[in-house]
Amino acid sequence: MEGFEELLGVNFWTALFVLLNTLAIFFVAKKFLFKPVMKIIKDRQDEIDGMYQAAGDAKKQAEAMRGEYQQKLTAAQQTSERIVKEAVSRGQAREEEILRKANADAAAIMDKASADIALEKKKAINDAKDEISDLAMAIAGKVVGRELNEADQKDLIDRFIDNLGDHV
Repeated sequence: MEGFEELLGVNFWTALFVLLNTLAIFFVAKKFLFKPVMKIIKDRQDEIDGMYQAAGDAKKQAEAMRGEYQQKLTAAQQTSERIVKEAVSRGQAREEEILRKANADAAAIMDKASADIALEKKKAINDAKDEISDLAMAIAGKVVGRELNEADQKDLIDRFIDNLGDHV
């Protein structure tokens, strides 16, 4: 063995004790250091995995809430469109109603004006007939030179009015 020591420059018994010490330290470290460190690492990994799981669940919940929000937003848009359409149709109906009423009022005013015109025309014609009959009586009395009796007077007035009506 001495040749071995001379070749390497290491004492065999020293190397054996170093090896045994290293193995003893390794087993002690494995029992008291590696196992607790590995447990801490495993616990930390489990915690991280739990966080990823919670983040995934939160993401799924957020997506579900987003979908629900989209549905509510779509429903709100449809409701607002329906309300606007109803308001437009009510406005159009009100406009048509106002136009019908205005047309009816205008027609009533025109009818009343026509009736008033016809009444005034009739009144004017009657007034003219009265004046003309008085004038005709006075002229006829002067032309004939005598006083007309009531029947002659009536006959003369009627003929004059009939001729006057043809010219008007």
